[in-house]
This record gives sequence, C-alpha cells and structure tokens, in this order.
Amino acid sequence: MRDLEKILRALANRRRLAIIKYLEKHREASVGEIAGAIKLSFKSTSKHLVILTTVDILEKEQRNLQVYYRLANPLPAPSRSIINLI
Repeated sequence: MRDLEKILRALANRRRLAIIKYLEKHREASVGEIAGAIKLSFKSTSKHLVILTTVDILEKEQRNLQVYYRLANPLPAPSRSIINLI
C-alpha cells in the first residue's frame, strides 16, 4: 500500500504529469529539453525528474555531461494504469 501511495503522490503534480506526457511523445529527452518543453527552470525540472525516478516511473542515463530520461520499461503496473488515464 505504501508503494501505491508513493506513486500517487509522485503523479499528483501537473508538472510531473506534463513531463510524463512529453516523454510519452518524444520517448527520451535531456533535462534541458524537458525544462524548455514544460516551461520550467532546469533546477525545478531536475527535482521533478528525481521524484519520478525514485518511484520507478522514469529511467535515466548519463551521457557525458547530459542526463537523458525516458519512461521506465516496464512501468510498474499501478503507474501504467494511472498514466493510461491521462
């Protein structure tokens, strides 16, 4: 039950939902690309990305100085069900 609560808290934010929608459409993006797309600072975007990564909704990959994010594969079942609703 606690895992579900963590997932719901992570998804209960319009910026994080915007990040998920962006990554569904673009598959993978750097922090800077995501920040520009959702019109948020690099620092704030990074904080939201960490929250989504912590609950296994996103995966990240470091490439040189850039960090790229994508939706986790496979997504945890509760996350997939909720994301399908948005």
